Amino acid sequence: MRIVFHGENAASFSSGFAELVGPRAEIFLLPDVLSTEADRTCYASADVLIGIRYDATLPRFRNLALFHVPGAGYDKVDLEALPPEAVVCNCFGHGPAIAEYVMTALLSRHVPLADADARLRRGEWAYWAGAADRVHEEIAGKTMGLLGFGHIGKSIAARAKAFDIRVHAANRSAVNDPALVDRWFALNDLDEFWSSADFIVVSVPLTPQTAGIVGRQAFAAMRANAVVVNVGRGATVDEDALFEALTGRRIAGAIIDTWYQYPAPDAAAVLPSNLPFHELSNVLMTPHMSAWTDGTIRRRQRAMAGNIRKRFAGQPCSEVIREAALSA
Repeated sequence: MRIVFHGENAASFSSGFAELVGPRAEIFLLPDVLSTEADRTCYASADVLIGIRYDATLPRFRNLALFHVPGAGYDKVDLEALPPEAVVCNCFGHGPAIAEYVMTALLSRHVPLADADARLRRGEWAYWAGAADRVHEEIAGKTMGLLGFGHIGKSIAARAKAFDIRVHAANRSAVNDPALVDRWFALNDLDEFWSSADFIVVSVPLTPQTAGIVGRQAFAAMRANAVVVNVGRGATVDEDALFEALTGRRIAGAIIDTWYQYPAPDAAAVLPSNLPFHELSNVLMTPHMSAWTDGTIRRRQRAMAGNIRKRFAGQPCSEVIREAALSA
């Protein structure tokens, strides 16, 4: 069984992978750019391909049984170009990591540890107890609005509840989970949803229906103290509208982990937007790091190895994006 990891992202999951799959596994690591004929031949010979993209510019597979995305997003995979006999799967396991990121980022706005530390090192006793003008906020009692209630939303809600935060969820399907969600909004009630929360956390996948779903109308409806957190896909939040809302102080701030442009092989050092978000003091910028933890890698390794074992044992895979076509 030839298992090919294509690209740097996929290769991150390769260490110890053969032990999870079993003795039949042969592991091959290929770079993002297949620059040699040997690389292209190895790619085409894969029984299992683990990678984040596929299109017609890549070699055609000869025996592919399973194409596995090592994450949730598969918008860079041309499903129609893949051989019909291959099962296509993705995997998750990133909910706990992203939930920790969201809570850390929001807590850092309310409990200014880094600023207190930096100033005390200069002899400044900022936030010292005993005076009303040195009080800092608590996160308890706030309302969090979750746009999307899948793996990520559920993980965030569980942790928000532990901090005594009221949770609202806007989702395509109804949410009936009173232990985690205080109020559910249908997607045709978004104006009311935007105005209902202090924090808006965006975790919906990027689809034609969700592209730009957080736009000018959304920002106009939000509270003045609202903080927008994007851990889904960059383009789900309208780039221009977000910049306008931040520069015009229409909302209090933003925490952005997923962006509008990313490094490329010929441009490693690149700002994440053509707009100068990096000049704004009311945005926290991070480089699409929220899910990237040792725990996420371990959970995804187990999920992918499990699907490989199932596929070659003739059993149904989990988290299937596209089933294999039936033989004529």
